[in-house]
Amino acid sequence: MKPFYRNMRASLAAWFYTFNGLQVYGASNVPVEGPFLLACNHASFLDPPVFAVACPRELHFFARNTLWKGVFGTLITNLNAIPIDRDGERDLQAFRRVFAALKDGGTLLVFPEGTRTPDGELHEGKKGIGMIACRAQVPVVPARIFGSYDMWNRHQKLPRLTTPLGVSFGKPIPVSEYDPGKTDSQRYDTAAARIMEGIAKLEDARVKNALPFDRAI
Repeated sequence: MKPFYRNMRASLAAWFYTFNGLQVYGASNVPVEGPFLLACNHASFLDPPVFAVACPRELHFFARNTLWKGVFGTLITNLNAIPIDRDGERDLQAFRRVFAALKDGGTLLVFPEGTRTPDGELHEGKKGIGMIACRAQVPVVPARIFGSYDMWNRHQKLPRLTTPLGVSFGKPIPVSEYDPGKTDSQRYDTAAARIMEGIAKLEDARVKNALPFDRAI
C-alpha cells in the first residue's frame, strides 16, 4: 500500500472499529495478489471508506468528476479515485485508467447498482459493471455492507455516527461463472445479474459476530 493510503486507512479504521464496532467476515476470500473487481452493494455516502478499511488490499474507485475541487480533489486523487462523468458508460478515459490499473495487478471497487439504494434494499445491477468485468476478464469478489444505510442514507442530512457496521466478503467469482461469452446478446446484463446474485447471498457480518480481519492497522 502507498504510505498515504495506509495512513488514511488507519485513521478511518480507528473510527469505524471504535465507534461503529465494525465487524468483517470473509476477508480471507480477498485474493492476496493479482487484479480483481470488488463488487459491492451501495447504500451510503460512507461505503467507499468502510470498504477501504475492511478490504486488506489497496483499492481504486470511481468518483464523479465534479468532486475534483480544491483540497478534496487532491485528497481523493491520492486515495486512487478515478474521475468519471455522469454518463459513465461512455467515459472512455476513465475506463482506460481502470483497465491500466487492473493490468498492473490493482483492484477496483465497483457498485453494480450504479447509485445508492433509495430504500436499503438490493437493486438490479447495471450493464456497466457487466461490461467492465467481461472486458477486464478478472475475478469478481462480491461484498456486502450492512448498517451503512441506517447510518447515512441518501435521505439523511446528517449521519448517525455510532450505527453498527458490518462487511462480508464472498469467494471470488471466476470469469467462467459470470461471463456468458460473446454469443450471449445480453452478455453484460447477464454478467451484472450474476454478480448481484453473489452479493445477495452474503450474510450480515454483525450477526456472525466476526472479528476484524486483522490487527495490522
